This record gives sequence, structure tokens and C-alpha cells, in this order.
Amino acid sequence: MRHAKLLAAGIVLSGAAFCTAALAADAAAPDVLHPKAPPGAKVSFDGLKDGATVGPEFTVTFLAEKIAVAPSTDSKPNTGHHHLLIDVKDPPAAGVPIPNDDTHKHYGKGQTTDTLHLSPGDHTLQLEFANAAHVPFEPRIESKKITVHVK
Repeated sequence: MRHAKLLAAGIVLSGAAFCTAALAADAAAPDVLHPKAPPGAKVSFDGLKDGATVGPEFTVTFLAEKIAVAPSTDSKPNTGHHHLLIDVKDPPAAGVPIPNDDTHKHYGKGQTTDTLHLSPGDHTLQLEFANAAHVPFEPRIESKKITVHVK
């Protein structure tokens, strides 16, 4: 009986040591759901201004400053990739991945340019930079929302 109690105590202590080591490793790992933005990081459109008139097919180029653009397979700190929000009223929630749909375009291969095809009328465009897990940085690295007039 005493041997069984000692064995059980050893298992409990080993499990506690394993959990403590796992928690310490997690504390050292970057927080994927709350990535910290490097100071001064920002994104913008290159040459596309608010109120611009464009054709139904036009090219957009994305700029990033003080943060590295990389494919979504690269999870190094201070790296991420662009997302283009088209006609999105509210930004994606903090701590969750940006949706992947017609209004949230992902550039997970590290692309910095795209040709857009939009219907005639007014459309809003905004860049949102996110980490490898498509989660926005904190504080957000996003462009000003602009409106383009598609003829």
C-alpha cells in the first residue's frame, strides 16, 4: 500500500513538473492571438488616394513600414502580411483571425500588389496587417479607410 502511495505521489509530482515546464515554454512563446506591433509600423496604399476615380479593373499596391512583409507561413516576430477590406464597415475583432471572403482579401503569399475588379459605384478600401495566423496586430496596423469611385 505504501509503495502504491509513493508511486502515485511520484506520478503527481512528475505531472506537475511537466505542466510547469509547459507553462514556462508557453510564456516564452509569442502570443499568436495578441501579436504586438513594432513601434511605428504602418501600412498604406501606394499612389491610390481617397476619392480617386478608377476603372472597373485597377491595380493597387500596398506599402508597409517598420514591419516585414512575409508569407503566412513565416511566424517570426515583426512579420506579417496584408489583408484588403473592401466595403467593410467595422474592422475585424481583435484576437481572432480575419475572415477570408469576398470583402476580406488575404495576401498570405506576401503579395504587395493586386488587380481589383469592382462593380461601378463607390467602394471603401482599407488595409489591415496581420500575423501568420491572420490575427491583427495590437495596436492595429491599418491604413486609413479610403473611398474610390469605380466608373
